[in-house]
Amino acid sequence: MARKGRDRWRTKEWYDVIAPPMFASRKIGETPASDPKQIPGRVMEKTLGELIDDFSKSHVKLYFKMKEPEGKKIPTEFVGHDMAREYIRSQVRRRITKVDCIVDVVTSDGRKLRVTAMAISFRRIRSSHVASIRRGMRETIIRRAKKLSFDQFVQEVVLGKLSSDIYKEIRNICPIKQVEVQKTKVLQEPS
Repeated sequence: MARKGRDRWRTKEWYDVIAPPMFASRKIGETPASDPKQIPGRVMEKTLGELIDDFSKSHVKLYFKMKEPEGKKIPTEFVGHDMAREYIRSQVRRRITKVDCIVDVVTSDGRKLRVTAMAISFRRIRSSHVASIRRGMRETIIRRAKKLSFDQFVQEVVLGKLSSDIYKEIRNICPIKQVEVQKTKVLQEPS
C-alpha cells in the first residue's frame, strides 16, 4: 500500500508558479501535478513580505489563482488579499474605536472588487464621527478605484498608498491612529 503512494509521487511533475506582471512576474512557488489539466483554478497564498523582501509586510497575505500552464511555468492572476488576524487583533485595544467599511468598487478597466478597510482611533469616538469616517472612507475608495486600472489599484491597496489617502481624508474628523485596507476580493472579471 505504501509503495503505491510513493509511485504516484514519482509520476508527478513540478511546475513553477509565476506572479502576475504587477508583482514583477517573479517565481512565487512550485506545484506538483500528474496532469497539467489539474492545475488551472488552484490558489496559492504568499505573503507580501516574501514577495518584495520586506518582512515588515509579512502580515499581508496575497492570493493568486493559477491559469493554464505555459510549458513548465504557470502564470497566475491576483484574486484577493487579507491581513493576518493576529495583526488586526494587535492593533485593536480597549477604549478605542475600530471603524469598518466594506464597499464594492469597479476599476477603470471594468473589474469589480470588494474592499474592506478599517480605521482605528486613539480613543472612543461618537457615533456621528463613526458615520462621517465611514462615509469618507467609502468615497475615497470609490474615487480611487474609478481613476485607476485594476493593476494600479491592487498595487496601491497592497503597498499602502490607498490607506494613506484614506487617512488624509478622514484625519480632520477626529484623531485617527491608523488606517488599513484589511481585505480585497475580486468579484467579477471585465465582460
